[in-house]
Parts: sequence; structure tokens; C-alpha cells
Amino acid sequence: MQFTRLPLATLLLLAMTQVSTAETPEDLTQQVRASETAFAASMANRDLNAFMSFLAEDAVFFDSTTILRGKTAVIEAWKPLYEGAQPPFSWKSETVVVLASGKLAHSSGPVFDSHGHQVSTFNSVWRREADNSWRVVFDKGCKSCSCAAEKHD
Repeated sequence: MQFTRLPLATLLLLAMTQVSTAETPEDLTQQVRASETAFAASMANRDLNAFMSFLAEDAVFFDSTTILRGKTAVIEAWKPLYEGAQPPFSWKSETVVVLASGKLAHSSGPVFDSHGHQVSTFNSVWRREADNSWRVVFDKGCKSCSCAAEKHD
């Protein structure tokens, strides 16, 4: 009789452990915000390798005229932005929303020029990878004055 109770007790203990370690939406939001903050710090620290570490292999960065497909294309286009002592711009996340599944997230906030003036707004979609790290899969910026005016179909 005690032999059959041991597996049941073990299963209950495992189930309780799973519940207690389950990530809340707030936990996931903080993870994405921390990833975005570290991503932005890569520009401030002039660290192209750190920047690269946040890109998904299939990342797409785009604006109104250019589409960069894949990590290699993004790195090649952004490499000149990491040259020189001073960063040409900076950004910070103001809004993070994570899907209930915990697999995708959206981060958005202002982009500032080298003098600290807001010049645009960024929108990044982050995907949670198999190793539980967050990587950027889509990134798009829009000029500050035009975001609200854009029409959505």
C-alpha cells in the first residue's frame, strides 16, 4: 500500500513544483523588457556582438523603404551604426505586451537622436526561443510625427 502512495506523492510534489515555478505574465513582461533594455544597451556600449545576440536567425527589420531579411542582412546594415565612439541614436522600451502563450511579445517606445530628442518610435516583436531566450523577429521604426497618422486597413 505504501508503495503505491509514493508515486502519487511524488506526482503531487512535481505538480506543485510546476505550479510554483510557472511564469506569470508579469514575469514574461519583465523578461522581454530586460531583453529590450540590454538590446538598447548594445548600441550605447558600441557592442555589435551583443546586438547580434538578440537577433533571431530569421529576423526582419523594415521601414517604409527597406526590408532587411535575416540576421546576416540586419547585421551588415547595422554594422556602420556601431562604428565611432558615440552612438547615433538610442531607444527605450515603454510598452511591453506578451501573448498568453508566452511565445511572442511586442515592445515599443521612443527612439532618440544623439542629442536626446525623440525622432521616432520603434516597434519590435520578440519570440521566445527553445532555450527560453527572447530574440527579435520583427523590428520597425516610424517617424514620431507620422505614427498616429498612418491608416490601417
